[in-house]
Amino acid sequence: MAEFIVCFIISIPLYLILIWQVFNPEDAVLWGKRWMYKDQPEVSDEAIKYVKIMSIVAIFVLTFIFVVFLIKLI
Repeated sequence: MAEFIVCFIISIPLYLILIWQVFNPEDAVLWGKRWMYKDQPEVSDEAIKYVKIMSIVAIFVLTFIFVVFLIKLI
């Protein structure tokens, strides 16, 4: 059970980043790359859609992994 608690605590920042990517996909795409551009670059609609979909899929997969891990522990 301690392993599950440690994994859950470690995954909290991952969940927060994924939720942030769903609500602010433009900032997520440019995260760490904004210094390369003199002006504010425009992010395409396809890139925004891709980031949102992949973040939602990652949230579901991570949640599924935790549920399976918890069931195996019990």
